[in-house]
Amino acid sequence: HDVKSRELRVIVIAAEGPVFCSGHDLKELSSEDDVKHHSQVFELCAEVMTLIQKLPVPVIAKVNGLATAAGCQLVASCDIAVASEKSQFATPGVNIGLFCSTPAVALGRSLPRKVALEMLFTGEPLSAHEALMHGLVSKVVPEDKLEEETMKISQKICESSKSVLALGKATFYRQITQDLDTAYKITTKVMVDNLTLRDGQEGIEAFVQKRKPVWSH
Repeated sequence: HDVKSRELRVIVIAAEGPVFCSGHDLKELSSEDDVKHHSQVFELCAEVMTLIQKLPVPVIAKVNGLATAAGCQLVASCDIAVASEKSQFATPGVNIGLFCSTPAVALGRSLPRKVALEMLFTGEPLSAHEALMHGLVSKVVPEDKLEEETMKISQKICESSKSVLALGKATFYRQITQDLDTAYKITTKVMVDNLTLRDGQEGIEAFVQKRKPVWSH
């Protein structure tokens, strides 16, 4: 709600308890509810996942435990994911007759296709280290270091200009779906736009003058 606040610099999504996120409440998806209700559930979920990438600040998933189905989708949708060694990631919907088609959108954009499809077809979980190897998470650390590592990344982000990060994040997601030539056209223009930002000039001046930049954000 306060996303335009200058003080908001990074968002960390975490959980309490042994599970990071188990996905949808299946009681909301029973035949007792109609198609309209089911559509609203999945539309809201998609809205949340796409909103994460539209936010002007980096979003970090701090994962400590199991992330399944839409919970796995949530991890894949975040900009950065730090996981404890005990964490696992799965899309087990196929085992209960509900294929994880919406989680597949985020998984298919974060993982190699064959890895994503094996997860989707079998429902078998990836370990934290397998998730790291295939690019679903950014880092894996011991459970007792999870908070420290997440805060370390967050604090490093907070050292940079909010306006520059916002421009960079929006551009990254815009160009990643384009062909190579279009991606370079987009990012070349954005680099020029970046130079017109007050913080763009401040950063260059500070570098030349060998001083620490003072960001206006």
